[in-house]
Amino acid sequence: MDELRAKGLAKMNEVYGWEMPNIEGDPYFDLTVDHLFGTIWNKPGLSMREKRLMTLSAVTAVGQQDLAEIQVNAALFNGEFTEEELKDIAIFLTQYLGFPLGSGLNGTVSKVVAKRRKAAEKGQAEDRKANVNAAVKMNTGSELDDK
Repeated sequence: MDELRAKGLAKMNEVYGWEMPNIEGDPYFDLTVDHLFGTIWNKPGLSMREKRLMTLSAVTAVGQQDLAEIQVNAALFNGEFTEEELKDIAIFLTQYLGFPLGSGLNGTVSKVVAKRRKAAEKGQAEDRKANVNAAVKMNTGSELDDK
């Protein structure tokens, strides 16, 4: 694995809050890991919190609640935002994006928080395999093999 790929995977793992496998031979995954995470997310100047806030705003603006769910879960896992701050972000974005999109983020925050609380009550971490599969599917169009 070259240095850019290793750097990109490390940042992708930090951004998502779980261990993303290295998938060889998929040009879109290569672009995502090497360019987006290896270069853009590693660029100095903006904090992880600022980058997460912009990502949450962008995915909310285009109505991608499945992507918002991944970001909300990672933001909570990494301690970048509290539940209350995420709810405030949803309220703020509602004023600029409209009620349907803002309430979608608000609902996503509630859903993620409820899942995390339920898992914590059972003494479990959130379903990391489901999160990894969602991210792999988002970046490659296919899911991981269960081999």
